[in-house]
Amino acid sequence: MKKPMRRALYIAAVGAFAVGAGLWWRYSGPVKAGAAGDTTAKVVRRDIMSTVLATGAVKPRVGAEVRVGARISGKVERLFANIGDVVKKGQVIAELEKADLEAVLAQWQAELRMAEAKSHAIETLRPKEIEKAESDVTKCEASAVLARKEIDRQQCLVNKGVGTRQELDRAQEQLSVTDAQLASARKALELARVGYAEDARQARANLDRASAAVRNAEVQLSYATITAPIGGVIGLVTTQEGETVAAGLNAPTFVTIIDLGRLQVDAYVDEVDIGKVKAGQKATFTVDSFPSREFGGKVVAIYPKAVIQENVVNYDVVVEITDPYDGLLRPEMTASVTIQLEARENVLAVPAKAVKREKGKNVAYLVSNGQAQPREVKVGWKDSQWIEIMSGLDEGQTVLLEPPTPAKPTER
Repeated sequence: MKKPMRRALYIAAVGAFAVGAGLWWRYSGPVKAGAAGDTTAKVVRRDIMSTVLATGAVKPRVGAEVRVGARISGKVERLFANIGDVVKKGQVIAELEKADLEAVLAQWQAELRMAEAKSHAIETLRPKEIEKAESDVTKCEASAVLARKEIDRQQCLVNKGVGTRQELDRAQEQLSVTDAQLASARKALELARVGYAEDARQARANLDRASAAVRNAEVQLSYATITAPIGGVIGLVTTQEGETVAAGLNAPTFVTIIDLGRLQVDAYVDEVDIGKVKAGQKATFTVDSFPSREFGGKVVAIYPKAVIQENVVNYDVVVEITDPYDGLLRPEMTASVTIQLEARENVLAVPAKAVKREKGKNVAYLVSNGQAQPREVKVGWKDSQWIEIMSGLDEGQTVLLEPPTPAKPTER
């Protein structure tokens, strides 16, 4: 029994050795390249761009979407807008009833005309009254001079013994009357001048008040005509003809106007990448409506406050669109954004799929003389399709894009 057992063990050992030798011979030698399905690529020099990918949406810029409303209350008499209409800046969109506002304006216009008439009368009559008062003062001054001369003459006659004391007293009495009349005339002149100044001041105040009231009534009347503050497309209509609107703390909205020529992209960048993003960096994006069309842009702003969506912290990065997009982009379109961070120019690069991670090393399969040999490589920057080769390969060499298929052993 022992001899058959030894023989069986010997046969098993020989078989195991043969199998092991066959496997070693198959896999230990060079691997032939060019098997079915294998593809290759050249080591080339190119620019490598480091990027950040983000998802966002097309949005109107600040000031490109305006909700147009009324600043006064009233009934909508006419509405000249519908969704999709193209409007220009200053174009009439709606009109409110104006009868009460026009009546108020007419009333204050009448007040203004009355104030103008009073002011004209004062400017015309008061100077004439002052002229008369000045004439009275001049007349009284002349009478006073004459009265003094008469006193001097009578005094001289009395001193010579020719005149009488009675005539002298009468001349002195006349001077007193003349002086009193002069004082009264001067007081009347002063009152005329002060009265003129005061009446003119009040007339100017009444004129200014009426003018201001007219301007205010005109402004209130202008509020009844609602015009487009910007040019664009009407995106929403929220009021109809015949409705009564009440203006309170929030002006009632009539229509919403969007300027489709002033759009931007709000890209939501993860907090991990936001530290790499800076204003001025170039960006590209695509939208689902035109997946084959790539639009250019640049980063112009980063919102300081985070946007938390499903417990993920993102930051709103504003991308200005630099390529023409008239008639193509619309608000709220989903955008796939690529922000270009930095670039390395004229570096050795291969397609990223040509570099594999094997046993903790970066390996590329170099094709030489029809055979593929693994090469350890040192890599640098990487973008979505290419990876920089810092060492291990030379320009013009050929590498496999996929791991090679081991060659079958030759029949012996």
